[in-house]
Amino acid sequence: MSIKFISYDEGEANLDWLGLCDALKVGHKLPKAEIDDTLLYRGSDTLLSRSAWIDGMGVAVKSATVFSDNPKAGKPLIHGTVSLFSDLDGVPEAFIDFQLVTKWKTAGDSLLAARKLARKDSRNILIVGAGEVATNLYQAYSAGFPEANFTIWNRTRANAEKLAADCPGLQVADDLETAVKSADIVTSATMVTNPILKGEWFQPGQHIDLIGAYRPDMREVDDTALTRSRIFVDSYDTTVEHIGELKTPIEAGVIKRADLQGDYYAIKQFQRHSDDEITLFKNGGGAHLDLMTSRYILDAWQAAQ
Repeated sequence: MSIKFISYDEGEANLDWLGLCDALKVGHKLPKAEIDDTLLYRGSDTLLSRSAWIDGMGVAVKSATVFSDNPKAGKPLIHGTVSLFSDLDGVPEAFIDFQLVTKWKTAGDSLLAARKLARKDSRNILIVGAGEVATNLYQAYSAGFPEANFTIWNRTRANAEKLAADCPGLQVADDLETAVKSADIVTSATMVTNPILKGEWFQPGQHIDLIGAYRPDMREVDDTALTRSRIFVDSYDTTVEHIGELKTPIEAGVIKRADLQGDYYAIKQFQRHSDDEITLFKNGGGAHLDLMTSRYILDAWQAAQ
């Protein structure tokens, strides 16, 4: 068996956001993934390896180097690749561009939840944060909600304006509170450690999608946001004990683990009970989602040959 090398552009040419959502649903019908993370350090440099094994799908190892001095030399901060192995005999099947897998995994994760939890008539989508993930969210949500109007808010307005110039129809908001109150869906991808979204701003019927926080000291929403919402996660294993968004309020007794309505392994529970309730989804990522996304990328690439 020859190993496939799938570059970013070559892989992306064959992908579809709704197709990825379907692939993620299928992946969660298989036996629950075994996952593990490894971190190695040399000074300020880091090697991160995330691995997953799903019986019936295969094995993926996603490795990334984060070299802090690279930007000073005009080089990307992060480099990496995903290695995909056969479930049948462990033979390497493909090496896939790290950025490609990360982009589609992250935004596709959130889109799947929104398609299950957001009101079907959602027309106003607010993106909070103007980093690279924001562009991916714009693309994903545009595919899932093709009639929606998009607004972006960022602390540095110039960065929001720059992103809006590359995204047709994307409008820039000046005031975060006003923008949140006007949205049907709020999707947030910031790097804040202190909550930037206040639950008192939330309106009946909204869907809140949280992506940015990934460390125990990071939160994008306050306690009120959690107590006013029905909360869902992509995976209990990658969110509850690892991310401040849930770990901190659970430890403080603000919410209980039992308040979480379900993860993707119980996706039938991902449903809105009424048009007035507020749903909140925590996107925690995880190597199992990288595996599912990588398998989708390889299958789409092979189908196009």
